[in-house]
Amino acid sequence: MKLKALIIEDEAPAYRRLHGLLSAHHPQLEVVDVVDTIQAAVTWFGENTAPDVIFSDIQLSDGLSFEIYKQLPPPCPIIFTTAYDAYMLEAFRTNGIDYLLKPIEEEELARSVTKFMGLVRTTNTPPLPDIQRLLEAVQGRGTIYRDRFLVKLGTKLLPIATADVAYFLSSDGTTELHTRNGKRHLIDQPLDEIEAQLDPRSFHRLNRQCIACVECIAMVHQHFNGKLKVELKPNAPVEVMVSRERAKGFKDWLDGVG
Repeated sequence: MKLKALIIEDEAPAYRRLHGLLSAHHPQLEVVDVVDTIQAAVTWFGENTAPDVIFSDIQLSDGLSFEIYKQLPPPCPIIFTTAYDAYMLEAFRTNGIDYLLKPIEEEELARSVTKFMGLVRTTNTPPLPDIQRLLEAVQGRGTIYRDRFLVKLGTKLLPIATADVAYFLSSDGTTELHTRNGKRHLIDQPLDEIEAQLDPRSFHRLNRQCIACVECIAMVHQHFNGKLKVELKPNAPVEVMVSRERAKGFKDWLDGVG
């Protein structure tokens, strides 16, 4: 008899990788669905029978996934998946069944599945995470900002540290991540979502098409009508302008005020 697994994940490459690894190496687990927001998860649990295990990203586009379980009790064991480093997650070792760091490796996934299956075999009620303690642990550390992005490179998936990102550009429904060494990669997220995941001390939304790192702003030029023209490094393939309405906030940010 197969056990049912639900994936809560808002990054398409991460979902596809996890689903592929489960299908290829853990046929005892059947992925019944994937949801990508807190509200979608709450709705899903209200309309479906609880799965046997959940693989849940921590930071979703509309907040921390712990918020799901403030609205309803955890219905089953949860294996958390996250791009954040292990130091930030030490509390999860005792409060959650397990966690996986992105990009998820086959061996680490196997360890988590083995742990879960062992709990299933030894007890009819596998332990559930103490969501309140998890939430307090994260909040006690301060706001968590994303520290890497998973991009597709041909048939491969490549993690890129946020510290290596120069800027993000959006055009015609696509988003590009530009690295400090001049490489560009397509990513499956709009700028609005990305902006919410970045440390505002390091990254700023210059306009509707661009988010830039402060260390990669080479020069700012006064332009007509109160606008600002921004030179980025490496050079951006398009002209980057800051509107008159955004100019003061941008200058305050550069000056360490905003």
